[in-house]
Amino acid sequence: MAQGRGLYFTRSNRRYQRFISMMIKRICTALVFLLMLSAKAVAQQSADDSLKEPLKQVLSEIEARFHIQIKYDESLVKGQVVTFAKWRFRPDVDKTLNNILTPLDISFPKTGNVYKLRKFDYPRWTVEDGKQQLDYLSSLYNDVPSFEKRKYAIRACMLSTLGLSPMPKKPNSAPIITRLRQMDGYTIENVAIETLPGLYVCGSLYRPAKSKGKAPVVIAPNGHFQSGRYNKDQQKLCATLARMGAMAFSYDLFAWGESMLQFKFEDHNRSLAMSIQALNGLRIIDFLQAQKGADVNRLGITGASGGGSQTFLLSALDDRIKVSVPVVMLSCYFYGGSLSESGMPIHLCEGGTDNPELAAMFAPKPQLVVSDGKDWTANVPEIEFPYLQKVYGYYGKIDQVKNVHLANEGHDYGISKRKAMYAFMAQHLSLDIKAVEDADGNIDETKSTVEKEQALYVFGDKGERLPANAIHGFEQMQKVFNEATAIK
Repeated sequence: MAQGRGLYFTRSNRRYQRFISMMIKRICTALVFLLMLSAKAVAQQSADDSLKEPLKQVLSEIEARFHIQIKYDESLVKGQVVTFAKWRFRPDVDKTLNNILTPLDISFPKTGNVYKLRKFDYPRWTVEDGKQQLDYLSSLYNDVPSFEKRKYAIRACMLSTLGLSPMPKKPNSAPIITRLRQMDGYTIENVAIETLPGLYVCGSLYRPAKSKGKAPVVIAPNGHFQSGRYNKDQQKLCATLARMGAMAFSYDLFAWGESMLQFKFEDHNRSLAMSIQALNGLRIIDFLQAQKGADVNRLGITGASGGGSQTFLLSALDDRIKVSVPVVMLSCYFYGGSLSESGMPIHLCEGGTDNPELAAMFAPKPQLVVSDGKDWTANVPEIEFPYLQKVYGYYGKIDQVKNVHLANEGHDYGISKRKAMYAFMAQHLSLDIKAVEDADGNIDETKSTVEKEQALYVFGDKGERLPANAIHGFEQMQKVFNEATAIK
């Protein structure tokens, strides 16, 4: 037995040794395989690393190769790496920058020989891209029927995209109107209109002190200028129009002016602000056309910058408007830098549209485009205006669209731009421009009073007269808007 047991243990030990030997071989094989994979990964990683370069280094290489200057904020390029950097270079600098920067969501607008990098800016294209888009749009129609078909399709899409189809029901409240102020040749009343339950838009109504018959009406949405509708240019504009015989209404942008009693300033740069401003504009037209002594068949609109965006937006949406004067805003490559101008994707309607096409939707009614040489309207005489003339030509009304280009001026609604607008409105709304001219025939605005900001308030110096049902906060307003525009 002892011998047997010894033999058994010997055999058992051999089996165990064979098992251990087999396991060692398998482990070694696995280790070799893993080492090979690791070596391959390291090699691949090394290859990848050799094709990667910091963005800042790449930009320096581009500057040296193409003899250009690239400006940027350090925070924009910090930590950014370009993979396969050298493979992205092309003989053309713009194609090279596009290959390198587009995947990083960085755009590169150019001025002269200088490129300025910025975070991807969806509404700001290159001039070349804007022109190509406008050329494409122009190819979609060649006569009145084809243009009208597209026009009404775009309008329906715009209203739907803005959430205004169907239009929300109007509140039953009467407008809130402050005491009348007598000026030299005109009067002013401050007005608040409830456009949705608890949502108020405030403005000032300028009327001629004396009116022969019914007065034409001009709505003047203000732009993104300092002080909004309290701005001296905005006040002079409305006062002078009133002295010429028009009712003129200047009103706050959403979350500007007295609207900030209900909302934060940051709420202006939210997409829904675009819908609210369009709704406010349409409600203001309703209010003005209901005024005693208003001529509903002579309605004009004018605004600059963001007010220019409102001008061609409302002109495209509402056939009641008869004369349109967008100022320093019309561009084929800039759609508006605030979400209140381009946050709702109306420009994606019908396969894509742009602001010149929205302006063209006003054809064949009188339209004056005022442009300047120091902002995105610099190319209007060569690009946007000929396009408008082409569309107006379908109707045989090419003389109804005009352009005043002030090549040496910048982005404002200054006196020279107002003079052009006054003459155009006088011509097409039958206003008395002589009432505001001096002995030499020059426009004289000295009798157009610029009031202190508080004088234009509806709800008091500290908002103490804000109605009790007023909405407070964007979220509450969004809920009210959704409820009001829900299809029943």
